[in-house]
Amino acid sequence: MSMLTIIFFLIVALFAYGIHYYSLLLPIVNGYGAKYMCSSLFIAGHSEQQQLDEDLNMFPMKYVTFTINYSDLSVSSTLFGFAQRKAIYRNGLGATLISELTEDQIRAQTFNVAIPPNLNQDDVPWPMGDKIDDDNFPSNINKTLLQDAINNLFIEKNPTKLIRTRAVVVLYDGKLIAEQYASGFSRKSKFLGWSMTKSIISALIGILVNDMKLNIDEPAPVPEWNNTNDPRYSITIRNLLQQTSGLNFEEDYYSKSAVTQMLFDSSDMAAFAASHPLKYKPGTHCYYTSGNTNMLSRIIRHTVGENEYHSFPYRKLFYKLGMNSFLMEVDASGTFVGSSYSWGTARDWVRFGTLYLNNGLYNNERILSENWIEQTTTLAGSNQYSEYGFQFWLNTGKNNDSSTRRFPNVPTDMFYASGFDGQALFIIPSKKLVVVRLGLTKAPDGEFGANKFLKNVISSIE
Repeated sequence: MSMLTIIFFLIVALFAYGIHYYSLLLPIVNGYGAKYMCSSLFIAGHSEQQQLDEDLNMFPMKYVTFTINYSDLSVSSTLFGFAQRKAIYRNGLGATLISELTEDQIRAQTFNVAIPPNLNQDDVPWPMGDKIDDDNFPSNINKTLLQDAINNLFIEKNPTKLIRTRAVVVLYDGKLIAEQYASGFSRKSKFLGWSMTKSIISALIGILVNDMKLNIDEPAPVPEWNNTNDPRYSITIRNLLQQTSGLNFEEDYYSKSAVTQMLFDSSDMAAFAASHPLKYKPGTHCYYTSGNTNMLSRIIRHTVGENEYHSFPYRKLFYKLGMNSFLMEVDASGTFVGSSYSWGTARDWVRFGTLYLNNGLYNNERILSENWIEQTTTLAGSNQYSEYGFQFWLNTGKNNDSSTRRFPNVPTDMFYASGFDGQALFIIPSKKLVVVRLGLTKAPDGEFGANKFLKNVISSIE
């Protein structure tokens, strides 16, 4: 066989592999595009052009074609005419990607969604409303240093690595002391929390534990494992909270992995996650997966029942905190996508952080127990990530060694919710601080200079 023939067959083989590889990715790519565009248009109120110019202006999304139907509130997407996907918006439920079930089946679903409080929050004092008392600004805050710290997050120093900060809000000792937004955004703007949603699920589990409806040290009530002979039967709710379930679930967002199949190609995300086999004995190995959180979301659904589930987060958490504009989205089966899909204002996230800063108390009501807060902020055993509690990240460092912590210039008692593209909610009890930063940072791990920023914010407190 001649060298030319060998080269020819190699080219053909590589071409065939490329076609096969991209055929697997196309439904994921188009699914991401349709879902993101649908949510951004009908929840956040962004324009199509804004999404094309900013949020979806990256490879391969920049080549996706979108068809928007404003009459039935849907978005279809396709890359070069292949593997079209569609997402539909439903009031109170958000945008849902059509996967496995038909559109008619999904639209026929009926749920008891929450009804937001009938009030204008502009007229209600903080924290239940948005009326801010500008008097009595804390005398120990250096306004210049604080403003400089915030301004630095809105300055693009490297044109090849844009951080694109869109919102920053700082609360000190219960008082909003700083707030800034990028052009086109405001305190009314809703932002996608991505994995910060996981921390919401943790709070909802905590509420059920406080109501004695769940025991986190008993086997997790997952139907797929409801057999004592199944090795997964021993997985507890605690394991799911601490990301130590041991399931063989791949969290890779740049291939057709378990997490991308779950988010963009599954009708019942919790069932999909639960279908995976064990890789490690439960409780012995930590591996961060969105699958664990979506199983927790379905456990909440089964615990509170169908009549209460879709209003439960709103009645028992959001509306009690004044998070009246907050929205969690459901998958095609109707389960909240607790791993990834929630929308709220920057102030909503500050309110959520304030609940934890106050050890579970809010507006003179006990919502989470002090014990739950303590467990949430305690390092999980067998944690390869070194800094994880109950669906919150910690700043303890590896094996509680503060010299190895991710944010070396920030106190070790800080814990935080973190989401894709640099979404972050930082809670620093020793400094009486809650800090929210939201944006669109495509740099590795959404890095926007958080350690330096937080150090400077803390330094502004005299």
